[in-house]
Amino acid sequence: MAENTRSQHASSSGEFARRIRAVPLHGLGLSVDVYQPDLASLLVSLRERQVCAGYLEIFRASPRALAAVRSQAHMLLTYHGEGAWLTQPEALEDPVFQNEVRELAGHVELLGSAWLNHECATKHMAGYSFGTYLPPLYTRESAAVVAENTAYIQRILDEQARASARTPALTLLEMPPLTYFVAGTIPIPTFFRLVTETVPCGLVLDIGHLWTVYRYSGACRAVSLQEFVADFLDEFPLERVVQIHVAGLAAHPSDPFPDRPTPYSLPAWIDAHAAPIPGVLFEMLDQVLAHAALQNLKGLALEVDTKQPALIVDEFERFAGRYANVWDSLGAADGGPAPAPRHVEALAAVSPDLKRSVSRAYADYAQIAAGRSQPKGPEWTTGVACIDELPSYHARYLPYEILHWGGDLQNMFPRTMESLRLHAVDSSDFVAYWFDRPVPLTEPYDFFTLKLDRFVQFVSEVAPQVFGIASQEAEELRRAYEFANEPSR
Repeated sequence: MAENTRSQHASSSGEFARRIRAVPLHGLGLSVDVYQPDLASLLVSLRERQVCAGYLEIFRASPRALAAVRSQAHMLLTYHGEGAWLTQPEALEDPVFQNEVRELAGHVELLGSAWLNHECATKHMAGYSFGTYLPPLYTRESAAVVAENTAYIQRILDEQARASARTPALTLLEMPPLTYFVAGTIPIPTFFRLVTETVPCGLVLDIGHLWTVYRYSGACRAVSLQEFVADFLDEFPLERVVQIHVAGLAAHPSDPFPDRPTPYSLPAWIDAHAAPIPGVLFEMLDQVLAHAALQNLKGLALEVDTKQPALIVDEFERFAGRYANVWDSLGAADGGPAPAPRHVEALAAVSPDLKRSVSRAYADYAQIAAGRSQPKGPEWTTGVACIDELPSYHARYLPYEILHWGGDLQNMFPRTMESLRLHAVDSSDFVAYWFDRPVPLTEPYDFFTLKLDRFVQFVSEVAPQVFGIASQEAEELRRAYEFANEPSR
C-alpha cells in the first residue's frame, strides 16, 4: 500500500508540475460578478484611483455576458464556475452534471482562462436544494468521489483545449467556508491532500473560509488563531495552491444579536462578500504568504461580487499597496527550501459499493442539514465533526435562506403575499414545504428559478384561489430575469 501511495502521488505531483508551468503569473486581481456592481464603471474607478488589477476572475454568467467582458476588459481573465456539484457521488451518471461541466468548459474557452475554479461544495444533495454552499463530508470515501469527479472535469477541459489547439485550463478546487457546522471523520487539510495526491488539480485557499474553519470546527476552543493557521498550513497541500481569495466576513442578517457573547469569545461571522474585510484576515494572509511550501501561487484576489464599488476601490488600493511585491519573496521563508510534501495513505478505488455508501451518507447529510433528522453516525459524532451551533443554522440561517436569500419573497411576490395574508396563510410555512420532499434536478441548478417554481407550487396547494396571482408575478419575474442575464450589449 505504501508503494502504491508513493507511485500515485508521484504521478499526480509530476502531472501538476507540468500543468502549472503553463499557467502565467496573474498577480493581484479581483474576483467579480458580471452584473453587480457594474464592471465597466468599476474598472474606470480603479483607473481614476491609479490602481489596476492584473486580472479579473469572473463568476459564472451567460456566454453573451462573458463575451462582453472579454471585449471590454483588456487583461487576463479567469473563471469561477458554479453548478457542477462535484462532491456528489452520482455526478458522473447524471446528464445534468455532464452538461454543466461541458458548459463550464465552453465558458473557460470563451474567456481564455488559465483555470476553472469551482467550490468543493454543493447546493444540491439527495434531491434537496440549498441557497448557499454546503461543504463536503470530510471523509476518505467522500474524498475519493471528489477526486474522481475532479479528474472528469479536467478531462473535459483537456478535450476542449485540444479541439481549439490551446493550452488546457487547470481545474482548481476551492476549500469552502463553514457556516456554523462541519461533519466528517478526517481533518480538512487531510481531505484536500488525499484529493491532490490522486488527481493533478490545483487549489484555491480562501482566507475568510479558513477563518470560518477556525471558528466553526471547534479549533478556537483549543488553540490561538496563529497556532491554528500554522498547524493547518503544515498539513494542507499548500504546494497546490494556485490562487488565494480574500473576502469579507460578517454576522448573518438573520442573527438578532450579532454582537452577543459567544461560547468561543469570537464573533459569529460567516463568509460575506459584500462586507468589509476585517484586518485579522490580512494577518492570516501574511502568515500564509510567509510559508515556504507556497511555491505555485499565480493569483491573489479580493472577492468583491455584491460589494459597493467605493468600498471595492478603497480596499483594493490598500491591498495593492500591501501586496504588490509579494512574489519577490514568495515561498522563501527564512531563505530555506520548501518542505517535502507530507503523504497520506492512498484512496480506495471508487467502486459501486463505495458510491452507494457515500450516497447514503449524503442522503443523511441532506436530512440533517434540512432539520428533518437528528445528527447520527460517525460523520456527525466523531472526528472533525462540530455541530454545537447547528441549531442556529436550523433556527435562523436556513429560514432566511429560503425566504430572503437570492430574492426576498415579499419583494418578489408583493400581491401574492398580501393575498396570502388575507387568507391567513403564513408565508414562513414555505420553509417546511421547501424541505417536505426531495425534488431531483432535471436542469441546471438556479436557486432563483427554483424559488419561483416552488413558491408557485406552494401557493397552489395552500391557497389555490391565489394561484393565478402567483403565476402571473412569477412569469413577470422570469422574463425580467432572462432579460437581465442576456443583456443587449
